[in-house]
Amino acid sequence: MIRMPKMGRVLPAAAALLAGWAASADPAPAFHVAARYAIGGVETGYDYLRIDPVTRRLFVAHGSRVEVLDADSGAHLGQIEGLATAHGVEFPDGLGTGFATSGNDRTIVEFDPRTLKVLKAIKYTGVKPDAVQYDPSSQLLFVVNGGSSGDVTVVDPRSGAIVATIDVQGGKLEQLVFDGRGRGYLNDETRNLVHVLDTRTLEVIARWPLAPGKEPTGLAIDRSGRRIFAACGNNLLVVVDIDGGGIVGTAPIGTDPDGAVFDPTSRRVFTSNRDGTLSVVREQTPGHYVAEQTVKTAPGARTIALDERTGRLFLPYAAFGLPPPPSKAVAEPAAPMIPASFGVLVVAP
Repeated sequence: MIRMPKMGRVLPAAAALLAGWAASADPAPAFHVAARYAIGGVETGYDYLRIDPVTRRLFVAHGSRVEVLDADSGAHLGQIEGLATAHGVEFPDGLGTGFATSGNDRTIVEFDPRTLKVLKAIKYTGVKPDAVQYDPSSQLLFVVNGGSSGDVTVVDPRSGAIVATIDVQGGKLEQLVFDGRGRGYLNDETRNLVHVLDTRTLEVIARWPLAPGKEPTGLAIDRSGRRIFAACGNNLLVVVDIDGGGIVGTAPIGTDPDGAVFDPTSRRVFTSNRDGTLSVVREQTPGHYVAEQTVKTAPGARTIALDERTGRLFLPYAAFGLPPPPSKAVAEPAAPMIPASFGVLVVAP
């Protein structure tokens, strides 16, 4: 039996922490697939998705376009067209504009999230611009180049000018998050570490190994708790203290994750896994993280977006056919995606 100290002798901050850990012992909500938003189409590639909190629209990177849905009903509202393989979408605070990365032509597209009209094409980034994230602290837009250049393009979202390129000397760069205090954290899948960026000097100031985690992709952040959560390819979520860089915990997750989000309301971490599962993780006691639930989603539902207003999660998915037989050129060929099957899963508590 754990004996709790009398509350009169517990400091307010400690009492809040104890209350949070006690709440984690409550029965976990049963997350489930609550809806499916059909999109279809003939293009088979897809990547990140993001909710614009102002318009309540869901923007989904899909082939050469960004699909736009009503986040609450799933109604298809239109498309942003003309991209050469869409990857990331972002909405800088207070600007009323959106940005999408166009991987194959090294371009960032600025658009109006209400009219869906393209406003500007920003050229040229590094190789294969992928994830894109706005940092409120520096008021700059950071574009992760996922190809061979191993760098990050920095854009002033007000002028559309490229203001810097940060050579992080990275391998395959993945997701990027910010703490709101001038620091950015960037997963490096091939080097098994996190690059720490100073978002004001635009320099790499540290590199933190993620062992025992390997091949980190999705990355989420708890800004108030000062933690980042790296979804790793060896079925492990690695939790890092961003004030010191040390690993403070791990938890099991599904196979081949590609996305991660943290819900500040429920204080849960979610990873979307290519094996057709959603892992739900929570800190049960200090430094002890547990997998509360594994939600069956759909094969290929590998990226994720959180609606902080409702606590719902959105994951793009598709159906896949049988893989072609192996060849000398491709030992393990991927299963082909069935084009008309593309859509978005809605997971709710």
